[in-house]
Amino acid sequence: MKAPADCHSMQDLRVQIDALDAEIVAKLTARAGYIDRAVVLKQSENMPARINDRVEDVVAKVRARAVAEGLDPALVEDLWRRLIEWSIAREEQVLGPDCP
Repeated sequence: MKAPADCHSMQDLRVQIDALDAEIVAKLTARAGYIDRAVVLKQSENMPARINDRVEDVVAKVRARAVAEGLDPALVEDLWRRLIEWSIAREEQVLGPDCP
């Protein structure tokens, strides 16, 4: 990928953004695969879909990473909380909301 400063037209910039978006979607797809595996492991370990301590741990880690990268941590937290809620809902489709 080109650095933003190396993009000399909006078309060039858009090509880079589209490529980056494709990478982000691929990473989210990979993450969803781990969520699906979590369902199997949580069933075998008698764990619920929602584990609040883990939710807060994940959020704290991504907020810290955002700060380190110079990105707005509030934005990252909002995105991750949405992603986490989606993940929990996906797990609850199999585990149910009251598991274990």
